[in-house]
Amino acid sequence: MSMSSRAIELLNLPEDQPSFILDVGCGSGLSGEAITEEGHYWIGMDISPSMLEIAVEREVEGDVVLSDIGEGVPFRAGSFDGVVSISVLQWLCNADKASHNPFKRLRCFFTMLYSSMRQGGRAVFQLYPESPKQMELITEQATRCGFTGGVVVDYPNSTKAKKIFLCLFAGVPVTGVRMPQALGAEGEDTVQYSNERQSGKKRKRGEVSKKEWIHNKKQRRRVQGKEVTADSKYTGRKRKPKF
Repeated sequence: MSMSSRAIELLNLPEDQPSFILDVGCGSGLSGEAITEEGHYWIGMDISPSMLEIAVEREVEGDVVLSDIGEGVPFRAGSFDGVVSISVLQWLCNADKASHNPFKRLRCFFTMLYSSMRQGGRAVFQLYPESPKQMELITEQATRCGFTGGVVVDYPNSTKAKKIFLCLFAGVPVTGVRMPQALGAEGEDTVQYSNERQSGKKRKRGEVSKKEWIHNKKQRRRVQGKEVTADSKYTGRKRKPKF
């Protein structure tokens, strides 16, 4: 299965009717062809004029737009049923020009993307994060803009086949998020995110104890590939004040 086909599968679109999809970083239209084969309509946007010229020469079914995604998504609110993107999102973390600020560019992109999607729609990004810190930057900006969702890692134990997909939900509360199942994973290989931090208040842990909450958080960070201190009998204990 190609990365484009897998991304479309993760969108979980209804089978009985065509959907309208945005292809972010469409390039020459390869992902668009996969969308067309599934019976859906699409618009692609890309920063490269030469790649878009190839897409036009190939007479792809979708329309293509020259646009820098770091400057936003120039479409009406509620336009798209779903969004796919292959190997593009990580480039917003780079400052290719003196005027480029990764935080602002990611915030601008996710804010306008959220607006352009219908409520309940999904956005699936296949990406190659340079580091866990870069992945954290991307997911933090997405959740600040209202998205919920998480990361699906296909074939996590394979060097060549491993693929990372960021699956975002527009207008879906965290309690209603059901993450897709990863391929080639013996256990659950997904990490879920929410936009609870927007309120500025402490996260509610519900009935979960402080110690269990800390263990769960450390496990999520391990799945993301981050360095985490080993658990001990002191984990979650309140420290006594020092004088």
